[in-house]
Amino acid sequence: MAFLRRLGWYLVGLSIGIVFLVFFLKKKSGEEGIEFCYFPNCRVLKDMRSKPLTFAEDFPEKYRDTLLIQSFLSDGDVDFGRSDTESQPCKTYFISLPNNGKELLLRAQNCGDKMVAENVESN
Repeated sequence: MAFLRRLGWYLVGLSIGIVFLVFFLKKKSGEEGIEFCYFPNCRVLKDMRSKPLTFAEDFPEKYRDTLLIQSFLSDGDVDFGRSDTESQPCKTYFISLPNNGKELLLRAQNCGDKMVAENVESN
């Protein structure tokens, strides 16, 4: 009888813990706009999305679409092999995005207070 009683109390505590866990994880999920980024690609893109977007003077006119740049920053892949993450004052990143069967490559600078889109190349 003692074992069944301990098992009952264990199950009661486990169910209360699961209810609290589900409640807190639901608060931290995408419903509230909070996003967990632990991989380098996700962290860089999230940091760049949080800053105001500016275009370089020689940025191609046909790519001056903030929705396209936002799609780079939400769905793109950072090429850390080509990127210069040690440059000062702004780090230079190359972000690739498949678009209509072609791959677009964005060269962007991540500065402390802004994100500068420098160039878009089509492959």
